[in-house]
Amino acid sequence: PEPASTQEIPADYRAFQDVFSEQAATKLPPHRPWDCAIDLLPGAQLPKGKKVDAILKWPPPRSVKELQRFLGFSNFYRRFIQGYSSIDAPLTSLLRGKPKHLTWNPAAHEAFQHLKHLFSTAPFLHHPDPELPFTVEVDASTAGVGAVLSQAAGDPALLHPCAFYSHKLSPAEQNYDVGNRELLAIKLALEEWRHWLEGARHPVTIITDHKNLQYLRDAKRLNPRQARWALFFSRFHLKITYRPGSKNILADALSRLSSPEPSTDPEPIIPSHLFISPIIWNIDRDIQQATLQEPAPPDCPEGKIYVPSSLRNRLLGTVHQSPGSGHPGSKRTLLLLQSRYWWSSMRRDTIRYVQSCSVCARSNSLRMSPAGLLVPLPIPERPWSHLGVDFITDLPRSEGNTCVLVVVDRFSKMCKLIPLSGLPTAMEAAEHLFNHVFRQFGLPEEIVSDRGPQFISHVWKAFFKLLGVSVNLSSGYHPQTNGQTERKIQELRRYLRAYCQEDQHSWSRFLPWAEYAQNSLRQDSTGLTPFQCVLGYQPPLFPWTEEPSNVPAVDYWFRESERVWDSAHHRLQRAIRRDKHFADARRRTAPLYQPGDSVWLSTRDLRLRLPCRKLSPRYIGPFKILRQIKNVTFQLQLPPRYRIHPTFHVSLLKPHFPSATETLGAEAGAPPPEILDQPSIYTVNQILDSRRRGGRLEYLIDWEGYGPEERSWVPRDDVLDPGLLTDFHHNHPAPSGR
Repeated sequence: PEPASTQEIPADYRAFQDVFSEQAATKLPPHRPWDCAIDLLPGAQLPKGKKVDAILKWPPPRSVKELQRFLGFSNFYRRFIQGYSSIDAPLTSLLRGKPKHLTWNPAAHEAFQHLKHLFSTAPFLHHPDPELPFTVEVDASTAGVGAVLSQAAGDPALLHPCAFYSHKLSPAEQNYDVGNRELLAIKLALEEWRHWLEGARHPVTIITDHKNLQYLRDAKRLNPRQARWALFFSRFHLKITYRPGSKNILADALSRLSSPEPSTDPEPIIPSHLFISPIIWNIDRDIQQATLQEPAPPDCPEGKIYVPSSLRNRLLGTVHQSPGSGHPGSKRTLLLLQSRYWWSSMRRDTIRYVQSCSVCARSNSLRMSPAGLLVPLPIPERPWSHLGVDFITDLPRSEGNTCVLVVVDRFSKMCKLIPLSGLPTAMEAAEHLFNHVFRQFGLPEEIVSDRGPQFISHVWKAFFKLLGVSVNLSSGYHPQTNGQTERKIQELRRYLRAYCQEDQHSWSRFLPWAEYAQNSLRQDSTGLTPFQCVLGYQPPLFPWTEEPSNVPAVDYWFRESERVWDSAHHRLQRAIRRDKHFADARRRTAPLYQPGDSVWLSTRDLRLRLPCRKLSPRYIGPFKILRQIKNVTFQLQLPPRYRIHPTFHVSLLKPHFPSATETLGAEAGAPPPEILDQPSIYTVNQILDSRRRGGRLEYLIDWEGYGPEERSWVPRDDVLDPGLLTDFHHNHPAPSGR
């Protein structure tokens, strides 16, 4: 616009001219453009100085995020720019379809520069008016701070920008925490516009997205830097308010002008070709020599090294087993190879090699559902024909009792709870079953138990073999085999916890009530209570108020019992199908193992002779399968020093893939660690006698903690302490020879 006439210049400016005459002006420093410019006329063209430096220096966007930030800033002021939608159309068109990368073009660049020009000219910018309140919006990023000075003007009153400010943080300032960076943004903005804000007639509203700064004036503990800044702030009449960062668009955009836009694409710290090269430096010469005998085929990609068949396993081992690669999976091993090498069957060979890596097989956990679908036990035909037994131990002493023998009928779910003073021997456990169960319900056909010392005893097996009762043991470390008994034990513990909270030593008094309660509850599997399933009625504990009915005929009673049992049998079948459906949803079909196959054994339930459990191998082996016990149970050929039962559920096994080195007779891997967990080892009290049977020496052992009926003959190899044998032969120079 044209310069203002002398009549339009305020009186203050004419007084200024009177003081500084032309003669005095000649003594001033040399004139430089705009150095002496003073903002006088609202609405006039302003010099492109510090007020709009932050806008004029705004660089063109380099990414979608930077463009979105600029459009968010400009959209806030669109009401002050006529035809804004037409101006920014080339910019908004770049964001259609949610692109991942920005495609900058001349039309967008022209629109970007046009908007920056409009932001720095009137009537967009409002000349500061000391009579109106000021608003300062500030924000800080990790690389810079930004601020906007605004005033409400017009009718209706709208917030017009007066000046913009952006500042790049120094390395020391970038180390400030979030609160101190936000505080620094306020300090720099107040310093920038101090000539307008210090001594302002109205409180200056500071808008920040850091809520704690609202309480700055009330803070009782400040560090030295904050104390200096607080002293500077005391020169202003400030009102600090909080605005969430998502709404603090203007200052946020200005604060990030100095921030480098992070890449959204993941990049490795070290390029793959540099990562592999040192590892395989020595093998490259061998590959070059081998290609003289087996040249690269025509379809070998340009820039890739063809690997002859004789060196592929060696290269796979070098890349996969190097400490720099860390035994990665087949996919990552393949990526490492593909960055430099090529052969047609690279993918197939890599997968096969990683599968056969014995170190990975031992170290890697199985990241899939357990193998082996649910195989329910057969449904009994009548009550108390198939039993499950187990012990509840380590209870506080109550009326001389410390444990409970739990017996569960798998047909009716009826239980018998037998309190005991301590863990019984095998003979004592058999006597308790005979006195409390067999004399009431007869001999069963099958008893299922875990592998406790009583149940694997020769006395236990011989006792029930004589009675014609089948004894089945659960597979190693798989208590689900005897799951009904385990579930009943959980219910009993819950019951005793509920009624013995005040006096835990009173559990023996509540045990009969617990048994009655368990046998009176309706079972979802049968639809009946255990009492109804076994007895045909529910035994009441209180007097029956109605008149008793006539006694039915005996044959009617038997027919009614058979009807109840048939109904229970059908309901059990439905319950088993339902349980199998839900159980199989969390399992997978087991691999088809055959006798002679090699498998890895999980160490989940084994105690290994290693210093740290977290660094212990997840699997040991491989071991040979001797036979299949049941659909999901297998017997393994374990080393003689492993004193554990060789039968395991299929969920504890995974297949072993022989590697090329094993096929050639090379060492398959390090020997497996020793196992500390030896549930089948017992303490010897005394060696009583010796004999020879089948050409080998046997000893009659008296076991510590067991009665005379548990004494048994064991081979010499089963006695682990050679000192016991030395002492025995010293006291008995010659075997008895019986």
